[in-house]
Amino acid sequence: MNRGRRKALQSGGATLLALLAANGWLPSARAQSWNKSAFDAHSLGDTMQALGGGEPAQSKEIAFFQTPEIAENGAVVPIGISSSLPNTQAIAILIEKNPNMLAAVFDILPGTEPTITTRVKMAQTSNVYALVKADGKYYVASKEIKVTLGGCGG
Repeated sequence: MNRGRRKALQSGGATLLALLAANGWLPSARAQSWNKSAFDAHSLGDTMQALGGGEPAQSKEIAFFQTPEIAENGAVVPIGISSSLPNTQAIAILIEKNPNMLAAVFDILPGTEPTITTRVKMAQTSNVYALVKADGKYYVASKEIKVTLGGCGG
């Protein structure tokens, strides 16, 4: 590769990063950090305490979609969650019988649709909790997913 071209590409990349940072488009250090104690928790109560919330209220305004009743392979279980709670700030997925209960946390930006889809790994048949933070309060809904093959840790 031509050295002049390589230098131009490197300086162009640095310029792009500087522009993104100046306009606030790069995530802050706070956004890049993660709550280790929440991901290390092994129960719903411990997870809620690590996330800074109290006892979550049950809500029918949280819906599971694209989430199977029976997962044929615990290594890749599709999960879809949507919230119709006003001012939804975050959606978390908790899996009761996994080694670490908290599987994922998604921050929901204002003005965006509070819907997430992902795939998780499940050790065994378990309740899956959708934990939603809206207006500073926590709400929860659950669904049992039966795992028939594979899963976490064999």
